[in-house]
Amino acid sequence: MKRRILTVGAALAVFAAGAVAPAVGPASASPAAGLLAPAAQALAAPDIAVANVQAHLTQFQTIATQNGGNRRAGSAGYTASVAYVKAKLQAAGYTVTEQVCTDCTYRSNNLIAEWPGGPADQVVMFGSHLDGVSAGPGINDNATGSSALLENALVLAQQNPPMTKRVRFAWWTDEEQGLNGSDFYVRSLTATQRGYIKGYYNFDMIGSTNGGYFINRITSATAAPLKAYWDSLNLQPEENVEGQGRSDDYPFAQAGIQTSGYAAGASARKTAAQATKWGGTSGSAYDPCYHRSCDTTSNISATVLNRSADGIAYAIWQTAVGSATNDFSVAVSPTSGSVQRGASTTATVSTATTAGTAQTVALSATGLPTGVTASFSPSSVTSGGSATLTLSASASATVGTFTVTVTGTGSGATRSASYTLTVGGGGSCAGGQLIGNGGFESGSSPWTASSGVITNDAAQPARSGTYKAWLLGYGSTRTETLSQSVTIPAGCTTYTLSFWLHIDTAETTTSTAYDRLVVQVGTATLATYSNLNAAAGYTQRSFNVAGYAGQTVTLKFTGTEDVSLQTSFVIDDVTLQAS
Repeated sequence: MKRRILTVGAALAVFAAGAVAPAVGPASASPAAGLLAPAAQALAAPDIAVANVQAHLTQFQTIATQNGGNRRAGSAGYTASVAYVKAKLQAAGYTVTEQVCTDCTYRSNNLIAEWPGGPADQVVMFGSHLDGVSAGPGINDNATGSSALLENALVLAQQNPPMTKRVRFAWWTDEEQGLNGSDFYVRSLTATQRGYIKGYYNFDMIGSTNGGYFINRITSATAAPLKAYWDSLNLQPEENVEGQGRSDDYPFAQAGIQTSGYAAGASARKTAAQATKWGGTSGSAYDPCYHRSCDTTSNISATVLNRSADGIAYAIWQTAVGSATNDFSVAVSPTSGSVQRGASTTATVSTATTAGTAQTVALSATGLPTGVTASFSPSSVTSGGSATLTLSASASATVGTFTVTVTGTGSGATRSASYTLTVGGGGSCAGGQLIGNGGFESGSSPWTASSGVITNDAAQPARSGTYKAWLLGYGSTRTETLSQSVTIPAGCTTYTLSFWLHIDTAETTTSTAYDRLVVQVGTATLATYSNLNAAAGYTQRSFNVAGYAGQTVTLKFTGTEDVSLQTSFVIDDVTLQAS
């Protein structure tokens, strides 16, 4: 990543003599209007092997070592880096072009590779800078972005899926001298060629050892697939403030092309809140070897790199890959539970359409011990729907722990998930209210809470009494928690968790969940609420937690708030009634 923010200037100026334009569509084609949108019914994205990405990093390290210790644009190390990437791409079947940047600080080449599938006037572009600084081999900055893109390109070629858009990859030169390679490329395009590019994604420093999870223009439509993947890992990404105007997405944005991308951070320092959220060391740089000789293969977080590489694959598949045979998935929540003889327990069976269109899925269970029966309500669902699984044990059911297989049978596929069932010998129900200090009127015990969460602040009235738990409401990036360990007795008929929740917000959106409250029992998520659920007064929320009978679990509320506009989640009168 370039050290200082620059002004690109006339991004749409006539390109310099000798520039090589990329492959484009026919002159008669007209550019499509509108922002980049995910391809309908996309195939599931592949898992990108981080070991393969790291193998490319090792090659770039070797290239630097053999060429004066760096891969600076215009150097022998950079030329060898271009040759390495180009050879891999050509062997995989890409159309590869070297574009000479005639007005770069160091005359050198951009490398452009295009996969032949998809319409030529509908292009999604993925880029990273291939050059480094002269101080070192430039492995995090930016062999990480270059290697992750290269492995994604190779996997795309190997899988050769149906394409709804053309995918173009780019490895830029002279980024460290002022974004010169990407700026030269953008200036080389005609207005029609620029119109073909429906989105540009940039990846610069995506393996920082003390890294964070940052996304360029995180709230934009273009960023949606990148954010969706990291959201699925509960990473709570943030806007890439440090990188604004400092990498190769900037010339594209200046030319009116929608952009986004991943970054893990450079010389800026990790905050305490970020360290709490992501791990690492607060007060230290995201990359302690930024633009230094120690930026080697030892200066990499494999975890951050892996999550970035997989997120790139998800974005490629969501934006440019077509549909396949109809398919679905099955999941059970919670994944384990207990039941006493003469009693029953329940779990939720969820399905999702993973490819093609939705289909009818018939549900069944196998592996049941003698004396235990399973029923589903409803017995079949349309993929994307859910059903309640009820497991009932007779008075003589076999005692022990068993693996129950829940199977969904569709028109063209069969999918399953496992559930661990423990059958007990029975016993009386030691029921009643199991939550201690559920109204928060008796201090903080036995709750564990972030500072200030349990409060009698009159700005948010309690539902009853004077105290309640008030999470967030600051209008700045923040995470707060509230939890209590609870032992749920076996042998009862009903187990109902209930709490009263009030949500108010300053957010004005009707479509984006900026601030969230996640409710968990053990490792399972019962519900997620957001600023979209804001309403006047308190609303009671209730859940069947019979699946946790006989266990000691933690009830946890986790609130996360983004950088602006407050959302308050106020909780009162928490109960867990067993009877």
